[in-house]
Amino acid sequence: MGMEVGGLIGLIVLIICVWAIVQIFQSSATTGAKVFWIVLILILPAIGVILWFFAGPRPSRR
Repeated sequence: MGMEVGGLIGLIVLIICVWAIVQIFQSSATTGAKVFWIVLILILPAIGVILWFFAGPRPSRR
């Protein structure tokens, strides 16, 4: 049972990370800031997404 739950949580984290990276690309932040946030999310997925949610660049309003 532990394997299935771990796999499901991993899939959810992956989906959230991909969504966060797409949002970062759509933001109006500088290229350096975008690279910083993407690298942070790729290295520390769960913590990186939480930090990005509270402190990261916001999507540009078009």
